[in-house]
Amino acid sequence: MLSKDEIIDILTDESKTEWLFSLADKVRKDNVGDEVHLRGLIEFSNICKQQCKYCGLRSPNKQIERYRLSEDEIIGCAENAINLGYKTLVLQSGEDDYYTVDKMVTIISEIKKYNVALTLSLGEKSYEEYKAYKEAGADRYLIRIETANKNLYRKMHPNMDYNNRIRCLKDLRELGYEVGTGCLVGLPEQTIEDLANDIIFFKEIEADMIGIGPLITHPQTPLKDEHNGSFWLALKVMALTRIMLPDINIPATTAMETLNPNGRLIALQSGANVVMPNVTATEYRPKYEIYPNKICINDNPDKCRGCISGKIMSIGRKVADTDGQSKHYSKNIK
Repeated sequence: MLSKDEIIDILTDESKTEWLFSLADKVRKDNVGDEVHLRGLIEFSNICKQQCKYCGLRSPNKQIERYRLSEDEIIGCAENAINLGYKTLVLQSGEDDYYTVDKMVTIISEIKKYNVALTLSLGEKSYEEYKAYKEAGADRYLIRIETANKNLYRKMHPNMDYNNRIRCLKDLRELGYEVGTGCLVGLPEQTIEDLANDIIFFKEIEADMIGIGPLITHPQTPLKDEHNGSFWLALKVMALTRIMLPDINIPATTAMETLNPNGRLIALQSGANVVMPNVTATEYRPKYEIYPNKICINDNPDKCRGCISGKIMSIGRKVADTDGQSKHYSKNIK
């Protein structure tokens, strides 16, 4: 355990950077091994009712071409991903109320027939909705806090409530999900102390998976004139998260590779153990523009699978052949 002052010191002391990444890599190896878990990501709707100031999917953005996949299309994407060898799928969308509980339960139930692990990332829902998804077979849920600073959260999320976000995380834990959260690094007015508090927050809620990425500004958002977040600072936050929570799952996020051509490989050598290749049909990928210049938007799912597998092997790691349940979660449910 590191204190907040120690975390701040490590985040600000450049002389500790190499040591930090090396230690995080060792902690990763000792606690979750050398296998890299692949999650097939299906981005099934870019329609969102929220107005998050950093996100290109925000409802006031009229420049984006909206889409939503049908139930059959989503299940078809899942089948294709399973045929490519994925053991875990991630269903992600904007907060789109078109997908009622009944629709989602049908989709979840059909995908679970293939004996794969299923992560959902659909935003804020009621306890009853989360319960219905879990009973239909959903295993994991990702809902990033983005910042544990209540005032900053309020500024970045018009018409949203920090306490409701916390309620969602508590409901998911109570219902037995593997719980995932995470933060953005580089938000306007965010301080190093805020980032230290984010890491402590992850530890306090005993999250099972954490996604961390740098802010990448979108031209159709209120943050369009802000600077992008720092790749290296985001990497430091990720590495410290690994040290504080040794046996959780941590993805090497695509946002990191958007800022650094080798971003995901560097992250895998600094504490990460998960990669989430996109398995959405190629025609829809450019439209799911949370941030601009996303990588691999013109690649087909087959190419993405082969490409990332080759990169993983190039650094002496191997692709896992299991669904990659969080060791942290496995330990705590026994």
